[in-house]
Amino acid sequence: MAFQPIVDIGRQEIFAYEALVRGPNGENAASVFEAVTETLLYGFDQACRITAIEQATALGLVGRSAALSINFMPNAVYEPKACIRKTLETAARVGFPTDRLIFEITEGEAVTDPAHLARIVTAYRAMGFRTAIDDFGAGHSNLNLLAQFRPDIIKLDMVLIRDIDRDDVRQSLVRHCVGLCDDLGILMVAEGIENLAEYQTLRGLGVKFIQGHLLAKPAWQRLPEAQFIDFTIV
Repeated sequence: MAFQPIVDIGRQEIFAYEALVRGPNGENAASVFEAVTETLLYGFDQACRITAIEQATALGLVGRSAALSINFMPNAVYEPKACIRKTLETAARVGFPTDRLIFEITEGEAVTDPAHLARIVTAYRAMGFRTAIDDFGAGHSNLNLLAQFRPDIIKLDMVLIRDIDRDDVRQSLVRHCVGLCDDLGILMVAEGIENLAEYQTLRGLGVKFIQGHLLAKPAWQRLPEAQFIDFTIV
């Protein structure tokens, strides 16, 4: 796993670390996913959860206040309570608090059975986990998911963020997303921030949580610190 912080820019602190799949020598996620066939999907999803919790604990995340965000594949979960068993066993074994786990609906995966995903989200919420929709606003992550599953967190797709400082349409979309999430009590994260202009624009639109290379790049088998930005220079 590589880990990348999600930052609360108001409090100037790390809200969570997202665990990102990497190969055994640091290869990118795409090269790993290419080898995952449908028959391997369940085992791969389980291995990712266990590895993320074990590595984050070994790196000292338990001693911090930040949560751990783990991507999961809805189509790999055949029964929520059964499939979460190894996750709970791993957290208990290494001493990771389960109330600091966030499960993100993984990017790019089509939701083949919305009712099944609703059951997963409901079951996870009953167990005290928070859930997130990744890449909101692109591909399969859309308003239907938001309406049906009522996640705790949404993460705006970086396509909406890129060059937002020079795009009035993107600014309007993000401004309305901020208002929508405030109305629904959902925490919104803007991901993929790469420069100060994007950061300043997002702050002006009311975005409070961000993730991106501007503050910290993903670090392989390490919990990187965030480069907090002095409000006086933006």
